Amino acid sequence: MKSIIKKWNDLSLIKRIIIGMAVGLILALVVPQATAISILGDLFVGALKATAPMLVLFLVMSAISQHKSGQKTNMRSIIVLYLLGTFLAGLTAVIASFIFPMTLMLKDAAENVAPPQGIEEVLKSLLMNLVDNPVNALIPNANYIGILFWAVLLGIALKSAPEHVKDVVQSFADAFSQIIRWIINLAPFGIAGLMFGTVSEVGIQALQDYGKIIILLIGTMVFVALVVNPIIVFVNIRRNPYPLVFKCLKDSGITAFFTRSSAANIPVNLKLCENLGLEKDTYSVSIPLGATINMAGAAVTISVLSLAAVNTLGITVDIPTAVILSVLSAISACGASGVAGGSLLLIPLACSLFGISNDLAMQVVGVGFIIGVIQDSCETALNSSTDVLFTATAEFAARRKNGEKIEF
Repeated sequence: MKSIIKKWNDLSLIKRIIIGMAVGLILALVVPQATAISILGDLFVGALKATAPMLVLFLVMSAISQHKSGQKTNMRSIIVLYLLGTFLAGLTAVIASFIFPMTLMLKDAAENVAPPQGIEEVLKSLLMNLVDNPVNALIPNANYIGILFWAVLLGIALKSAPEHVKDVVQSFADAFSQIIRWIINLAPFGIAGLMFGTVSEVGIQALQDYGKIIILLIGTMVFVALVVNPIIVFVNIRRNPYPLVFKCLKDSGITAFFTRSSAANIPVNLKLCENLGLEKDTYSVSIPLGATINMAGAAVTISVLSLAAVNTLGITVDIPTAVILSVLSAISACGASGVAGGSLLLIPLACSLFGISNDLAMQVVGVGFIIGVIQDSCETALNSSTDVLFTATAEFAARRKNGEKIEF
C-alpha cells in the first residue's frame, strides 16, 4: 500500500487530475446510481468554500502591509503596465463573453438568486458590501467584496506596525496558503466526484460545455498575448513589438506552461531579463513582484467563468456593470494566490457583484478545477511571460526617451 501511495504522490498534479477526471467519467457511465461518489466533490468544494475567504483576507492584508516604497527604478512604469495589462485582459474577456456567451451545468442554479436591476443597484450593492461588518463578511455570507475592502484597509493600517506584527500576518497568509495546497493536493478525488455528479445527472453533454469554455478561455488568452499586449508594447517603444513578444513567449511562456507556477518560473524570467540586457536593479524587483500582481491570465479566467455563471442564471449585464466587472476582476487577479488554481478561488468575489450566492459560485470554482489542467497552464504561461515583457517595455521606453538605441 505504501508503495502505491508513493507512486501516486510521485505523479504530477496534472496527471493525477486527469486520472481523477477519467475515473469519475467511467464511474458515471458504468454505475450512475452510485450517488455516494459525488460526496467527494461536495467535500472538495466545501473545503475550498470554508478556506478561501480567510486566504483572500490574509494574502491581500499581508501584501499591502509589507509593501515598501522609495526605490529608484522603473518600477512605477512597470507597475502601471502590470495593472493596465491585467485590466485590459479582464476587459477583453468580458467582451469575448458578450460575443460568445457560455453557460454551465450547475445544481439548483435558479434558486435563491436575486439578479441586480441595472447599474444603480449594482453600485448600491457594491457600496453596501464594502462597508459590511468584517466578521459578517467572513463567516455567514463570504462577502468577498467586503473581505477585500477590509483587507486593504487593514493592510494600509498595518504598514506602520512593527515588523513582528507583519510577520504574524504573513505567517497566517502562509498557513492558509498551505491549507489550500493540501486541499488542492486532494483535487483528483474531488474532481472525480464532481465529474461523476455532473455526468450522472446531466449526461455527456456537460463535457461539450466544458470544451466550449476551454476554447473561449484559451482563445481570449491568445488574443491578449498576440494582440492586446503587442499594442501596449508598441505604444511605449514605437517599434515592432512581435520579436520581443515571441521571445518572451518562447523563453518564458513555454516553461511556465509546464510548471504552472509563476513563482517557480522566476529564475527563468530573471535569466531572460539578463539576456535582454535589462538593468538588474529593476528586474530583480519587478519579476518577483510580477509573479504576485501581474495576472492577466487570472483576470481572463475570473471574467469568463463569472459571466458564464451569470449567463447560466439568466442575469442581464449592462455595459457599466461590465466595466465594473473588468476592474473587479483585475483587482481580484492581483490577489490571486501562488498555488495552482489560485485565480479560481477569487471567482466568488466577481460573482458576488451579481448577487450570486457563495454556494453557486463555488460550483463554478469546481468547474474551473475540472478544466484547470489546460486553463491553469495557459493562464500561467500568459502571466509569467508578461512579467518579462512589461519589465522590458518599461526599460526600453525609458531608453527611447533618452535617445538610446533599443535592441532585443
